[in-house]
Amino acid sequence: MSYDDVEIEDMEWNHELQAYTYPCPCGDLFQITKEDLKLGEEIARCPSCTLYITVIYNMEDFMDKKTSKPFEPAKQQSVTVA
Repeated sequence: MSYDDVEIEDMEWNHELQAYTYPCPCGDLFQITKEDLKLGEEIARCPSCTLYITVIYNMEDFMDKKTSKPFEPAKQQSVTVA
């Protein structure tokens, strides 16, 4: 079960970590990247303990503006070598 539900607006962008962060009770920071959010991830984890939070956000804010679709990693294609 999630330690807490936190709105993205209540999190802070950490340029050094390239992630949104939120204070963890253990003294470290919960972290989630923009790439995670684009993929639909909503769990921010603390690297120092087992706690995690659920991030509440509007996925449309992190969608690719050109296609209006969520970011999807490139799919691998098979290649036949002669």
